[in-house]
Amino acid sequence: MEWLATAIRTYKGQASVVQVQGFDDLPSERLRQLFVEARSRDYQKLLHEAKKVLALSASRRPGAGLNRIRRRLLELQDIDFFGSPLRAKVENLLAQADKADAHAGVRKARGKSGEYVNRLWMTRPRPGIDRVSSAWLIRRFIDPKARFLFGSEPSTHADAIPFDMFCPQGFGHHGEDCTFETLQKEFSIRDGKVNRIAQIIHDADLGDDKFGRVEGQGLDKVLNGWAKQDLPDDELLQRGMDLIEGLYAALG
Repeated sequence: MEWLATAIRTYKGQASVVQVQGFDDLPSERLRQLFVEARSRDYQKLLHEAKKVLALSASRRPGAGLNRIRRRLLELQDIDFFGSPLRAKVENLLAQADKADAHAGVRKARGKSGEYVNRLWMTRPRPGIDRVSSAWLIRRFIDPKARFLFGSEPSTHADAIPFDMFCPQGFGHHGEDCTFETLQKEFSIRDGKVNRIAQIIHDADLGDDKFGRVEGQGLDKVLNGWAKQDLPDDELLQRGMDLIEGLYAALG
């Protein structure tokens, strides 16, 4: 509020910040209790909704269901001033759901075909946000021992799997999907955090604001800054993969 008041005064407006020390008929402990009770009711409702969604099989579960619950959780955290004990229960439930989806996605992806394990993967030089995130997805969920090389002609490395290259082979943009989304769908990777990263990468790579996710703009600028430092392609790719791994961990 003080920051807001300062901004108002900067533009010649008038603003005052009033700090209430207490209420004569409402002890501070009772006030704290009222806040906790209000948020606990909100969290209880969210827990009920989350359990209903998670009770469904993965194939019947609405894709937007858990994402909506996560957004609502973030909204509640902003006004949970005294830490309702139910907040941790919602966070743990969503974390367990993400972990289960991740394991299921890994099993399904690795079981898809042995031809995508322990392979050489090829993409264009100077990797940008879609290519570094796709490389991260490949190594994290598809081929843990994946090796990467760079080139413009897939035919020069017939043993490599192309991704995000200007050729009909391999994996690339498909319809409205960027390469990351293509890989996610092709290998049936069902992971809530990967879904959110897919939206972030899509908006940053294609710039169509399909999902209204702006986080990728900052990631893209960082990658472009590194590229201007003339880093080798393999270092640029590794730094980008580390960046996406950090994003994955932060989505918690």
